[in-house]
Amino acid sequence: MAVIGAGSWGTALAIHLARAGHPVQLWGRDTAQIDSMQRGRRNTRYLPDTAFPNNLEVTADLSVALRGARDAIIVVPSHAFRSTLQDIAPHLQPATRIAWATKGFELSSGKLPHQVVREILPSRPGAVLSGPTFAKEVGAGLPTALTVASRDENFSKQLALSLSGPNFRAYTQTDIMGVEVGGAVKNVIAIGSGIADGAGFGANTRVALITRGLAEMMRLGVKLGAARATFMGLAGLGDLVLTCTDDQSRNRRFGMALGRGESLAQAQAAIRQVVEGISAAQAVHAVAQRLTVDMPICREIHEIVHAAKPVRAAVQALMSREVRSESE
Repeated sequence: MAVIGAGSWGTALAIHLARAGHPVQLWGRDTAQIDSMQRGRRNTRYLPDTAFPNNLEVTADLSVALRGARDAIIVVPSHAFRSTLQDIAPHLQPATRIAWATKGFELSSGKLPHQVVREILPSRPGAVLSGPTFAKEVGAGLPTALTVASRDENFSKQLALSLSGPNFRAYTQTDIMGVEVGGAVKNVIAIGSGIADGAGFGANTRVALITRGLAEMMRLGVKLGAARATFMGLAGLGDLVLTCTDDQSRNRRFGMALGRGESLAQAQAAIRQVVEGISAAQAVHAVAQRLTVDMPICREIHEIVHAAKPVRAAVQALMSREVRSESE
């Protein structure tokens, strides 16, 4: 099995799969980092406390990583997803199946990951892995659950079985659209939750943001053809609550810094990793506008992050909206 992407989540998945008994090749682009991981048998940058199992190898050579791989799992940020698919295409074996844990709309096209996969690798079975998962906890072997969604039910079942173990439970789904919309929108709402807490707005505000953020997520997903019920599962409500309430979330920490009055540059610099919600705010806003879907929370977060709108002005805009039915 190959895991393409040696960031925190890619490394954690590779470690988990190796612990489950699978021979794993973990690929990363940064040759200096890969050399360090080979020597130290751990990812000191992202998961310094977790040693690699013996059946986990790391490489900066895609041909080595993908040689003989039955399944390849792509774990890269959304902005690098298309180029990574293009890079791996010449190295894939005829029977290799593709899965991905990338979340978010592609900024330039407004497409979700499964739509990009369909363009680049149209003939291969595909599946998305999503849900409430922090890399550090998976690396530590703490109990975790996620969703594997694919239109190929045999593939999703086999991949779920490969992932499942004493401390890891994988559920299957066929609603790829719903699972991916959940993964895209939750990062935007998590920034909002962080902003609210950083500004000292309290628990009432946080819960209101989560609840109404879920409504916006559903609204967009249903417009795109997703099943409403999907958003009440791990990849919707589960991932949303996780990223909005725990400080392991980069998006939440970024928002908290903005809420405390730090600049965009200061907030980003403090995280020292990709904050997916920044580009997600722009992409979700663009898709919502194109589809004429009302997403006021996501719109105000976009205005804060990309148009320097003051936090309190954004809150006032939300609180002064016309009274309407909660079910709308």
